[in-house]
Amino acid sequence: MSDVADPPSDPGSTSTSGALADPSVHDRRWRILATVLAGLFAVNVTITILAVSIPGIAEEFGTTESTMTWAVTAPMLAFGVIGPLVGKLGDRLGHRKMFLWGMVLTAILAGASAMAWSAGSLIVVRTLSAIGGATSGPASFAIVSRVFPHQERVKALGYWAMVGAGGPVVGVVAGGPLIEAFGWRTLFLLQIPIAAVAFMFALRLLPETPREAHGRFDVAGAVLLALGVTPPLYAISQAATVGWTDPIVLACLVVSPFALVGFVKAEARAESPLLPLRYLSRPGFTFAIGAQTLINAAYMGSFVLSPLLMQHVLDYTETKTGLVSIARPLAFSFAGPVAGAVAAKVGPRWAATGGAISVTLAMAWMATLGSSSSVIVIMGALAMAGVGMGIAVPSLSASVTASVDPSDLGVGGAAQQMVNQVGMVVGIQVMQAVQESRVDAVGLEASFHWGYGVGIVIAALGVICAPRIVAATGTPLAQGGRRGRGRASDAEPGVEPAVA
Repeated sequence: MSDVADPPSDPGSTSTSGALADPSVHDRRWRILATVLAGLFAVNVTITILAVSIPGIAEEFGTTESTMTWAVTAPMLAFGVIGPLVGKLGDRLGHRKMFLWGMVLTAILAGASAMAWSAGSLIVVRTLSAIGGATSGPASFAIVSRVFPHQERVKALGYWAMVGAGGPVVGVVAGGPLIEAFGWRTLFLLQIPIAAVAFMFALRLLPETPREAHGRFDVAGAVLLALGVTPPLYAISQAATVGWTDPIVLACLVVSPFALVGFVKAEARAESPLLPLRYLSRPGFTFAIGAQTLINAAYMGSFVLSPLLMQHVLDYTETKTGLVSIARPLAFSFAGPVAGAVAAKVGPRWAATGGAISVTLAMAWMATLGSSSSVIVIMGALAMAGVGMGIAVPSLSASVTASVDPSDLGVGGAAQQMVNQVGMVVGIQVMQAVQESRVDAVGLEASFHWGYGVGIVIAALGVICAPRIVAATGTPLAQGGRRGRGRASDAEPGVEPAVA
């Protein structure tokens, strides 16, 4: 197509059919995957235990829990804002370089997080750490999508999802006792050697990806996206404290729609847009990202509410809260690798829809939890959410890769993660805001039921989107094939679809 750059003339650069068509790359694809997963583990190992530690960190810094929640949500928001820009940078400079830089930034900012002296400093450093995640996330997505043929891609993405969930499992299991013994700063110190090891293996094993040599950076799009996304999320987080009529809250709500309209117009004019608008007409792209965003919003909203429920209503310690919480990511970890088999058996649409239904039912189960709930009951609800996400995400992610052009794999991955991250932050802030706003009216325990009720509605919307995703058809890209175009007709009734 016209928007695919010609191969760079530099002998040392990667052509469209270069490194990834090299048989040696295909032969070492599983080692490449292992290296990429080590990097993802380094990035996300602290996520769960940091959420579990919010009450303790808030007490140490003398601030509120809602303020300290921004140490979790601000990095997600920053990731969402800069993700597409970094993804485009990867398409231009090569995703191998971006992954390596991501590991360097992860190690440096982990050390800075361990030295935080206040709530504000920790939030700022954790927000900056999103640069490392935004750099390595889309890069790893593009690399995995290119080195695996379409027959194996869902399986590879299943392992990718497994580590995405397994990292927090290890963080909780090892982190809970470490926090109680040595403090929360230990978690960040342990990130440094993991990122260093991933960097060394990546330097040796990762192939470079094709580079798009033309086009300008869409700076206007990045600025307008930030102005469109950040103010309403800030307003949501502050409205519970200062009220919806506060001048700053109102100003944030007024600025956002104008900025988002400006973003759409800027993308339509941009030579190299952060989000190519033509993809929004492809169901495999739009509905897959929509379903992921909605079920992730519910999943992550409950991810923050559940530890608060366990510590404030059931009086669990940080270690016990962490150990109970691992049911969710552990179930995700087990479900991820079998997602490919499930998709092959019932089709990616049914796999994604079934996963979304599971998340919705899990939200309904969580809405029944209270002071009389046993550990088994709580873990069952959390595990159901994990299974649903583990089954749904690989098929949804594969639908996105099937619907974008080869030169935009990085942008496609970044756009997917951008919208997901924004959805996660919205889910966390809205569900927590609703829970906090209902405490005086219904009491502490019942207020959590209201928060989970919002999660039910959000996840149910994801169920509506999931059946519209697609599967890729044709031969693998590395072998010169064309990519599926994201049409509903790509998988004909009665024919087992080829999974991207």
